Amino acid sequence: MEPKPIAAFVIGLVAGIFILLGSVVMSMFAFENPVMTMSGMGGMGAMGSMMSGTMMKWMMGFAPILATFGVASGLMVIAGSVILYVRPAENRLCGAIILAFSVASILGSMGGLLVGLVLGVLGGTLALTWNDAAKSIGNTGVILSHAT
Repeated sequence: MEPKPIAAFVIGLVAGIFILLGSVVMSMFAFENPVMTMSGMGGMGAMGSMMSGTMMKWMMGFAPILATFGVASGLMVIAGSVILYVRPAENRLCGAIILAFSVASILGSMGGLLVGLVLGVLGGTLALTWNDAAKSIGNTGVILSHAT
């Protein structure tokens, strides 16, 4: 049984879940009335009349696209983590996928409520730097005997 980068897998998986949760929060604003959503929380109830102008409508026009991008980022981070666990030899590619889509999640899901961003960067870095000890022992490059 070959060794696997368990820490990078678990941290990347949790990061992907947080990014998906951030996308759910973003889609609350994308597919519902943001003034009603925020006034229920007590955040922007008084500012509702000021934000009902054209600027708010223009900003909210991009929200469905960004929410969809956030879901895609979360799914890519989770997929990169699962592929990392199944195929540990592909650790550099999977680490780059986890790292890139964690950073890209800033746009679509607020970085997974920032927790997903931090965990994704940590998991991607662990995946990039993971080294299989058995693989490195076999590739020392030292010739121990010369057969004639």
